[in-house]
Amino acid sequence: MKLVETPIEGLMIIEPKVFGDDRGFFLESWNRKAFADLGLDLDFVQDNHSRSQRGVLRGLHFQNPNPQGKLVRVVSGSVWDVAVDLRKSSPTFGAWFGVELSATNKRMFWVPQGFAHGFLSLEDGTDFIYKCVGYYDPTHEHSLLWNDPAVGIEWPLDDIEPMLAAKDKAGKPLSEIEAFA
Repeated sequence: MKLVETPIEGLMIIEPKVFGDDRGFFLESWNRKAFADLGLDLDFVQDNHSRSQRGVLRGLHFQNPNPQGKLVRVVSGSVWDVAVDLRKSSPTFGAWFGVELSATNKRMFWVPQGFAHGFLSLEDGTDFIYKCVGYYDPTHEHSLLWNDPAVGIEWPLDDIEPMLAAKDKAGKPLSEIEAFA
């Protein structure tokens, strides 16, 4: 496995070793020892799977208190995956980072606690899978406004009209959220 650092401390892209031939491929998507050797000693408690059509934008979600760290990947289709730093003490507070995750590139993205997270589905039938280090707690779930100009995320919306859930349309701007310490 290869760990690729991002400009925001804590966010990591993981490129697994892929063994392929004319029959297909094999990869390890999770191995506690291999991840710990990379500095990611994680204790996952929940796995989630969502399917989205092209143009579905989910997020930007976070829980405060009871934050969830997430190891995310795509097994069918592709997404533009985004994390926003919500740690007030961080020099990159309010900064975002995006990466394309796809069934083709097989990359994974580690989004630790203290970040808002979301994605835009770039293809019909995109299957998005993620492991969490905290349980889902709907009483503490919040949405950062996906298009807050103060954050300035560059979503690849060339010919896409994003489809959002009501809670995501009602997301709060960065200036109104309760950030992490």
